[in-house]
Amino acid sequence: GMAFFIGTMVSTAIFLLQLDTRIIGIMIGGTLIYILGVIDDLKNLPAKVKFLGQTVVAVIMYLYDIRIEFISNFFGDGRSELGAALCFIITILWIVGITNTVNLIDGLDGLAAGTSAIASLCIAYVAYIHGMYLASGAMLALAGGALGFLPYNFNPAKIFMGDTGSTFLGFILATLSIQGMFKLYAIISFAVPFLILGIPIFDICFAIIRRLAKHQNPMKADRGHIHHRLIDMGFSQKQAVAITYMLTAMLGLAAVVLTSSGEGRALILIGAVFVVGAIGFGMIFNRNQQRVRELPEEKDEETKERVESK
Repeated sequence: GMAFFIGTMVSTAIFLLQLDTRIIGIMIGGTLIYILGVIDDLKNLPAKVKFLGQTVVAVIMYLYDIRIEFISNFFGDGRSELGAALCFIITILWIVGITNTVNLIDGLDGLAAGTSAIASLCIAYVAYIHGMYLASGAMLALAGGALGFLPYNFNPAKIFMGDTGSTFLGFILATLSIQGMFKLYAIISFAVPFLILGIPIFDICFAIIRRLAKHQNPMKADRGHIHHRLIDMGFSQKQAVAITYMLTAMLGLAAVVLTSSGEGRALILIGAVFVVGAIGFGMIFNRNQQRVRELPEEKDEETKERVESK
């Protein structure tokens, strides 16, 4: 986690630190989350202690004006202002929730870092085309930190991010999405963050519902996450990660298309179709090739078992 923490913070400090006090607040919060993650990796903190620490940091962000103050009016023009209490509750839930969603999807090599990089780039672009250059620049810093770390984290991974890295990624995504997306007045202010972060949001919501239905602790680990289910379906680790990348990219492109217009929207859609088609074809071809290689081995094993039984 130290790798992209340093890369993200240094680049943010050099280019953005003097431009907005809210960026300073996010950097302070990111540092506190990083320290909490280091302690967790070393001491294996109880879940309640981690949630308490994350909640305290989220409250600090609220005091730095990192807030979800309104949502779009889906039934007319304008926006619906949130009261002080509702604003506080939704902001805390969003920051703590997204911080932990990235932590929960960190179950395969390269999964959390790659997914966060794709989401960061999508949010950076959407923020840029709407004139939110500070949020866009900070998101590019986060994407750069994750992408620099990613080559060493692909399967088989040489280094790992731990809770230190995954909670830091989630926290920065949560706070910068508030700063860059929820400050817009249009309907996209509510839809875009949920689209771009759709995979981790769905994963944590489904995990909580699944565990409550089984009368289990919602924080208890299990093998019901999306990446686990893909592996149980017969995909390899690399294929499961690629599928998750593809789904995240599709949702991110949908968010970009939602905020674009004219020829740019058409080009994005055409490019998305080609990219998704190529990735899908590649995964199907590789899986079939793997089955062809495994078939002779299975026959050899069956022959060996028959000979030994005789």
